[in-house]
Amino acid sequence: MAARNLVVAQSGGPTCVINSSLQGVVEAARCFENIGTVYGAVHGIEGVLTEDLLDLSAQDPQEISLLRYTPVAGSIGTCRYKLKEWQTEDFDRVIEVFKAHNVGYFLYNGGNDSMDTANKIAEMAKVRGLDLTAVGVPKTIDNDVGDSEFKLVDHTPGYGSVAKYWMHTVQYANQENKGSCPADPVLVMQAMGRKIGFIPAAARLADPNREMPLLIYMAESPCSLEQLHEQVNAKLRECGRCVVVISEGFNVGSLGELKDSFGHTTFSSSQMTVAQKVVNYLNEKGLCVKGNARGNVPGTDQRHSMAYASVTDLDEAFALGQKACALAAAGESGFMSTILRNPGPIYDVRYDKVPLSVVANSERTFPKDWITADGCDVTDEFVAYAKPLVGHEMLTLPMIDGRQRLTQFAPIYAEKVLDAYVPQAARKE
Repeated sequence: MAARNLVVAQSGGPTCVINSSLQGVVEAARCFENIGTVYGAVHGIEGVLTEDLLDLSAQDPQEISLLRYTPVAGSIGTCRYKLKEWQTEDFDRVIEVFKAHNVGYFLYNGGNDSMDTANKIAEMAKVRGLDLTAVGVPKTIDNDVGDSEFKLVDHTPGYGSVAKYWMHTVQYANQENKGSCPADPVLVMQAMGRKIGFIPAAARLADPNREMPLLIYMAESPCSLEQLHEQVNAKLRECGRCVVVISEGFNVGSLGELKDSFGHTTFSSSQMTVAQKVVNYLNEKGLCVKGNARGNVPGTDQRHSMAYASVTDLDEAFALGQKACALAAAGESGFMSTILRNPGPIYDVRYDKVPLSVVANSERTFPKDWITADGCDVTDEFVAYAKPLVGHEMLTLPMIDGRQRLTQFAPIYAEKVLDAYVPQAARKE
């Protein structure tokens, strides 16, 4: 079989380990004679549409290996561009680009929306008789890809690292609160997680023995602001201080929310934050001890703080990239590489495949029985699930003159052979 080229692209919010999956794809591709050049579509599916294809096969192998230590999506970029049914010109353009560059394999790294795009391209290829294998690679810090029974995917690459970030951040915040509580007895910290609580829940990993005065509120927490105020004061009466970790999706009323192109609320771009609204509410209603509530709102550092990356997460992301490449080389179109947990008390996983059509139409919810009855904490079952994902060691980063050495790709691109194109959804009327 003559070798055909592979395009890999990324979509949605980046993670600490997204480039580890990319490394897995590029390095695995060298093992298959039917895969030729590996191209990275710059800024996801938009890079396919605009014919911006970075030649990854031509890069220095050292730069490829450094992907393991390079966070987020600066290497080939990501996007929030979704192919919708009405965008027929975009679908036609994808076919044109793939034909023009002898592309026989397309790998898309992302969440549910990205799996939907990969599935649409796989189905389109079948209908139009294009010899194309489309495979998905899972990614999202929210851990919301798949099903609530964890049968499609146990966890997504990126979650273990953001969970580790929160484990350490809450440890440090507790020390801050412990030291400054006479003046600032309440510290409110806002975690990412629009609709699902896996990220704020990870705060419990900082205190599995439940020794801190810690309250956790997720988007799913069955509590109102009034109940939160009562629970904070109860903790203050018990301990004299309180650390609150709250989801950006916790319902506090209108925040002047803005939406991204996927229709998702971008809380970090809104006029008011959940944490600030909670701080204001607590201070207006009053604390049962002297002093005030204060707030911290970490932003995208939650997903790009490489020093907190989980080694386990990095290893698994790499393996999922390898698995996706192997599926593509075997002609297994319409699947996503997946990670599943083997039964037993010792953490062990296996890598498999699941249909893109099933993943794209699924939506994981946080298990209700992992939320405590009072709605302000998570159970030991959650701790048992999440603890193996953060690993037992800190990542050692490559350094030069005190600065981290990151991947720096050379600007080697496939020659553009088609006319310039503006993606449909990006055109001005």
